[in-house]
Amino acid sequence: MRSHEVRQSFIQFFADRDHEIVPRSSVVPWDDPSLLFTNAGMNQFKDVFLGAGFRPYKRATDAQTVIRAGGKHNDLEDVGKDTYHQTLFEMLGNWSFGDYYKRETITWAWELLTDVWQIPSERLWATVYRDDDEAEELWLECTDIDPAQVLRFDEKDNFWEMGETGPCGPCSEIHYDYGADRCALQNDPDHRCGVNADCGRFMEIWNLVFIQYNRDRAGNLSPLPEKHVDTGMGFERVVAIKQGVASNYDTDLFLPLIAHICDVTGQPYEEESTAVAMRVLADHVRTLTFAISDGALPSNEGRGYVLRRILRRAARFGRTLNQHEPFLYRLVPAVVDVMGAAYPEICDSQERVAKIIKSEEEGFGRTLDRGIELFDDTVESARADDRSEITGKEAFKLYDTYGFPVDLTEVMAEEVGMTVDLLGFDSEMRVQQDRSRSGSSVSLGTNTERPVIPDFATNHSDFVGYSETEVSNSRILAAEGNWVVLTTTPFYAESGGQIGDSGWLIDQGGVKYRIVDTQKQGDTILHMRDSDDGRSLTVDSSVIASVDVERRTAIQRNHTATHLLHAALRNVLGTHVHQTGSLVAEDRLRFDFAHFSPMTDEELIRVERSVNEGIWKDASVNYSTMSLDDAKSAGAMALFGEKYGDEVRVVKIDELSKELCGGTHLRATGETGNFRLVRESSIASGIRRIEAITGEAAYLSAKHDEETLSALSSILKTDREELINRAETLQVKVRELEKEIKRLNSSVAQDWLEDALAQSVSIEGVTVVTSLVDCADAGTLRDMADNLRDRLPGAGIGVLFAVLKDRPMLIVVSTDTAISSRKLTAGELVKDIAGLIGGTGGGKAHLAQAGGKDVSRIREAISIVPEIVKEHLQ
Repeated sequence: MRSHEVRQSFIQFFADRDHEIVPRSSVVPWDDPSLLFTNAGMNQFKDVFLGAGFRPYKRATDAQTVIRAGGKHNDLEDVGKDTYHQTLFEMLGNWSFGDYYKRETITWAWELLTDVWQIPSERLWATVYRDDDEAEELWLECTDIDPAQVLRFDEKDNFWEMGETGPCGPCSEIHYDYGADRCALQNDPDHRCGVNADCGRFMEIWNLVFIQYNRDRAGNLSPLPEKHVDTGMGFERVVAIKQGVASNYDTDLFLPLIAHICDVTGQPYEEESTAVAMRVLADHVRTLTFAISDGALPSNEGRGYVLRRILRRAARFGRTLNQHEPFLYRLVPAVVDVMGAAYPEICDSQERVAKIIKSEEEGFGRTLDRGIELFDDTVESARADDRSEITGKEAFKLYDTYGFPVDLTEVMAEEVGMTVDLLGFDSEMRVQQDRSRSGSSVSLGTNTERPVIPDFATNHSDFVGYSETEVSNSRILAAEGNWVVLTTTPFYAESGGQIGDSGWLIDQGGVKYRIVDTQKQGDTILHMRDSDDGRSLTVDSSVIASVDVERRTAIQRNHTATHLLHAALRNVLGTHVHQTGSLVAEDRLRFDFAHFSPMTDEELIRVERSVNEGIWKDASVNYSTMSLDDAKSAGAMALFGEKYGDEVRVVKIDELSKELCGGTHLRATGETGNFRLVRESSIASGIRRIEAITGEAAYLSAKHDEETLSALSSILKTDREELINRAETLQVKVRELEKEIKRLNSSVAQDWLEDALAQSVSIEGVTVVTSLVDCADAGTLRDMADNLRDRLPGAGIGVLFAVLKDRPMLIVVSTDTAISSRKLTAGELVKDIAGLIGGTGGGKAHLAQAGGKDVSRIREAISIVPEIVKEHLQ
């Protein structure tokens, strides 16, 4: 069977048994911060198992791509070394949510394997949890498996848990026996082949998990009200069995990709030389393709760093195949060719994925070769010290200077029979992190630190600020220091990047109290009064709560523009763009987003115009509240990594944008006025930042530019339309004048050189030239010294002095003949000469330089130079 036939027959088998076919979830679990990557098919149903979610079906089946690299499940180090580990693999699964249980699960699994796929039953072994009598009895009752091939194991192998607490239960694993020839420990006289003996003969292919307990914090198990089934089959392993090959990498899932790697690298696939590297490349480029397609980007943190490690490991293995230029990106089309039919989303993102990988390769490639040289030097140094271990400090230098992930250093060390001191590396990493923390500071607008907020957790406020900007009959629930809590408030508390409202509280006597900020503490909204106002407010008294509408409107202009900006960026740059942070203030907006390279001028123009076109449409801004599932089904964009409740607020701007958002917005985009991009920059690897302004700020910015152009027109005495031509003309004239100055300087320098040579002296056959010269900077002085060295005959020494920024400087040059035949080196001479002007210096044999402190001693030093040369000739 071909791989696509295996996949389809699994899905169809369970669809025929009333299972809902569900699409795979992203390999990047944006809504689950506990995971770096989707590492099991059940991840998308985690909320159901926890009792926090619901699906409109009781049975489900799918094919899910999963990544196991980093975190609890990590197969990265094993990839390439054996024939069955991968960082990305497909997991075929079927689920029951409170519907069928062990009997059906075991019966159907056996039917699919032995009847549909015709896998010999004598090759299959089943394991059950040590006290799961029910599962063992069902294996013997519902299948024709050999009773001797049903084994019991303990928690390590046959009890599944989602975490330290929560749903859990026994599992039953199905293993395939490849035969004694497959055993990797045949030469060990003490080894006995067996299931879970880790010798390669028995391969787990399917895990049937029976979720029936809940584990509490004390570790106690209690029965769940509903029992669930969660199964996961290793797709590539089953394909290898069905195609009669011993390796996952010999299946039609990998062979076309490996053949493409051979074409790109010009190397054959040979077990003794290139096979490990090619298996690594084939696996790693699959992982990168899916992860980047699903929105992740290589970076220096979290899952982004895992991807960067994977990419850099692949790049280094590419070096072993003589690939010194970016090449991984050229493998992406082969991944799409093999897997695009089953997962068409990677077809749509193929070009973007290739660009991101190439960009990363280019960045790392500049340091990889230098890093490999440093590694080789480190190994040589360790062997000279009779060490077989690379120290933590040495490994950290490779990481910190050349971007080598420590696991890459481990791989390289293993290849030369060495190990790495990982504890020492971790210690060096902690020292650096402590340094970074102590040296960092956080700026929060004009304040240097957050104000201390009292604990008002027991007081809850009713927010009505979406529809009202003034409440006439609010009551003071609590007041402490400058903080006030109201029963009902129109003030928006800082959240989701939008700053808090300001305004006034007005008591029954008409006295106004200024509110300068609004914050949130749980469900409590806290109003911060002006710190200079020493007056008190009485708890339980009535007040009018009035928002500063002009400021709120300015904030809303920037917030609505932020949604338009997000949509524009995704339209122009690609759907991989997602928000990673934001600031929405009254005078500006700031938007941080995931993207792999600086934006071009053309892209910036397109984005700015797109936002303004959205403003010119005067599109209506509509709001609705719905369940999170309904919002996602309606296409609303959630912020990656953000946690949402059961009910969410959706902000929809015509057909331009639809996002989950709890902030305040305009009624229509036209109220924004206009939008101007101020700057685009990098704030971290893979994270870009756009700063922009709207409304009055944008108008004033344009007005300032207009005034600047008027001033330039006046200075350059030309019309605005001719400013560019005028500037270009002036540039040409400046370049011509610079050339003329250079020509004149060269002529003067030539005159100086002839004069200096004419005043040379001979010391025991060595020509010595000394001079005090005028020059603009140290670079010019070095050029003059080089010219002098070229003109010195035979064995010659040149010493030039200059005064730069009121301090003496000197350069000594020595000809090749002076160095070889008379042992006169500039590096040695400069030390003695520099002392004459109160300085020190050094350098190489042919050129050395020094700085001094005493300008007044230059003339004296010039007269003594011949004597110093003579002393060095002794």
